[in-house]
Amino acid sequence: MRIDPHVHCRDGRQSYEETIKHVFEIAEKQGVKKIFDMPNTNSPILYKSDIQKRLKLVPKNRKRDYYLYISATANNKQLSEAVKCYDEYNEIIGIKLYAGKSVGNLAVIKIEEQKRVYKILSDLEYKGVIAVHCEKENYLKPKLWNPLKPITHSYARPKEAEIESIKDQIKFAKETNFNGILHICHVSCPESVELIHKARREIKITCGVTPHHILWDNNMFKRSDGLLYKTNPPLRDKEDVKKLKQYLKEGKIDWIESDHAPHAIGEKLYPPYLSGYPSLYLYKYFVDKFLPILGIDKKSIKNLTFENIYKTFESKLK
Repeated sequence: MRIDPHVHCRDGRQSYEETIKHVFEIAEKQGVKKIFDMPNTNSPILYKSDIQKRLKLVPKNRKRDYYLYISATANNKQLSEAVKCYDEYNEIIGIKLYAGKSVGNLAVIKIEEQKRVYKILSDLEYKGVIAVHCEKENYLKPKLWNPLKPITHSYARPKEAEIESIKDQIKFAKETNFNGILHICHVSCPESVELIHKARREIKITCGVTPHHILWDNNMFKRSDGLLYKTNPPLRDKEDVKKLKQYLKEGKIDWIESDHAPHAIGEKLYPPYLSGYPSLYLYKYFVDKFLPILGIDKKSIKNLTFENIYKTFESKLK
């Protein structure tokens, strides 16, 4: 059995982009059994009422295969409800923190507010997963972005933004004695993996990588359809990707997560030039063909697609 622990199923006002039902149809063809849905929907998943509405959209025959993150804000009341929902609903797999703006309006930008999230969760004795999108806002350079030259997206969202944000999250987890598991989503550069690997000595921490950050480098932006490859975080240069592949082979990355994020083609090629790629479509090729080409054996592939995920979320998945 394989699990994709990071998909964006959309639905609601974004049903024209993707739906839970359709994601399961793709997943079945790609050899994926269970999915973890992200909360930056329109409207976002913040409260118990949002969860109840969301779960009604899940096909009846897939209810045991669907899991959902609830989002984190710096609001004490909202986080308290999020923890209660985590305890009450087996389908709530964890809490998601956007430590920087991506797609949607969910983001906790201020450093002191990010630390407050960890402090509140620690005080509430939350022991589940907090999954974090790491891009530190004051390292982003939006003025460099030019849609006529898609590669500028890599310059506008440099890897330093990811690295510095990861440093922050590790620091906050330590300082607040956070007793849950810190998961760093979609690492895109080797320095991120190195920080996470070192932090394992002191805190419970995991990380995932997407197929697109391993398969491609930022030369894809130079294609005539380069805008289609715009993601947050961006594709990196060849040397970064080469090192990322090495760390994946060495077992320093915990799992594969597609970050399946479809948009209408017009939203990709024209304003607002949205970030995201429907990477669940790459999953079967990536796992069954590409990973063996890298020299990753069957046992390691099972770890990357199931075992490490199951161990981390065992209380919910068993």
